[in-house]
Amino acid sequence: MVHSTKLIAALLMGASTVAHSNDPFTLMSNDIAQGEFMDKAQEYNGFGCSGDDLSPHLKWVNAPEDTKSFAITAYDPDAPTGSGWWHWQLVNIPKDTSELITGAASLKESAIPKGSMHVSNDYGAPSFGGACPPVGHGVHHYRFTVHALSVEKLALPEDASGALAGYMINANTIETSSIEALYKRD
Repeated sequence: MVHSTKLIAALLMGASTVAHSNDPFTLMSNDIAQGEFMDKAQEYNGFGCSGDDLSPHLKWVNAPEDTKSFAITAYDPDAPTGSGWWHWQLVNIPKDTSELITGAASLKESAIPKGSMHVSNDYGAPSFGGACPPVGHGVHHYRFTVHALSVEKLALPEDASGALAGYMINANTIETSSIEALYKRD
């Protein structure tokens, strides 16, 4: 009976390993959380804001098997522009990358993976640009998304617009995972 119990336990462990491979593509962070307010670390430093302007830590697991590269975007659909606001677009992230440290996309000390490329954000800088909604404009939703892409490199010019980058990212996306964090200024 003891041998049967061990055999059953071994089979169950094997089954859980197989089931694990079907787990969803998931984005996680030590700095931001779904539906939670970001702190000053992710607030922009400029335009009347005085945050640390640090890109959040991001980690993703269970990417689709046929992923050839990744892209990361951060977008605020609530910005009063008529078209939202691109806070971050990082493309051509190598497929063996699965984590970015806090501040990896800082303009001053970039620690993005070799071969990756920043598209200029709507502040006009090739880096992460933190939250800075207008005072009294209410809660803004910041969608941080990792895109598993079907190509190794997106063919983008160095001066690509956020719209062009978004188009190319979406045209080559296999699967995405997002965290929607919040921010407001009173």
